[in-house]
Amino acid sequence: MRKVSTALTVMASLIVLFALQATAQEYTPPPPPPPATAPVTPAPPPPGPALAPAQLDHLVARIALYPDPLLAQIVAASSYWEQIPEAAAWAHQHSYLTGNALADAIREDNLQWDPSVLALLPFPSVLNMMAQDPTWTQQLGNAVLTQRAEVMDAVQRLRHQAYQYRYLQPTPYYNVVDSGGYLEVLPVNPAYIYVPTYNPLLVFAAPAPGFVVASALRFGPAIVIGPAFAPWGWAHPYFEWRAHTIFFDHTPWVRGWANRGYYAHPYAHPWVRRPEPRVERHEFRR
Repeated sequence: MRKVSTALTVMASLIVLFALQATAQEYTPPPPPPPATAPVTPAPPPPGPALAPAQLDHLVARIALYPDPLLAQIVAASSYWEQIPEAAAWAHQHSYLTGNALADAIREDNLQWDPSVLALLPFPSVLNMMAQDPTWTQQLGNAVLTQRAEVMDAVQRLRHQAYQYRYLQPTPYYNVVDSGGYLEVLPVNPAYIYVPTYNPLLVFAAPAPGFVVASALRFGPAIVIGPAFAPWGWAHPYFEWRAHTIFFDHTPWVRGWANRGYYAHPYAHPWVRRPEPRVERHEFRR
């Protein structure tokens, strides 16, 4: 009887031992706790030293007299300078399209660029100017990301000079409005945008005796911007000059150097791309 009891005791001990070994094999220790603070990768420094006022004046001279809505789109688009050449090529190939047909083509081709770049597709001459001088476009974009207030001040300095010499005056196309010391260039009809052409070396200096000042600014044909272009910020682009702020759809555009990799502007009528790559769904011309 004692032998049976001893055998049972040994068997029970072995069962407990095997159970403990199995549990030990199945047990996986928890991972170590995360560090108290995760390391933060600092943003890269801005590209080079800040530009002086005279350098900024030279930088913005070619666009300072553009109407405010178009200027706002150019300023924002310049911060995506790497997208400009391809967008300029598309705009040139499809320059025969205007109005709603152009807006439909932008949607059909599922273009992948930022809305501020898409907003310039109705203006092939503007995109071509930016694409042909990529150094200027990138310098402007960098300045917009790092010195936006100074860029806007440079525009105002040049506008006041052109206004002083009467180059910048109201026209059948644009009103020139003095808003608390800040000059706004506003379309007479917001749906019609005219791109001005002028010589920056001429219009910001005193005219020569006998020169006809009114001949210094010329305007191209009207570009019609209707409701179909609202997804790309054309519902209401404008500046709040005193606050040094650009607005699209009543919301400040706050892309800067630190957030440039992920900033997405909250447009009131956002452009929703299809989950597929860019395509060419219609005829294009060279």
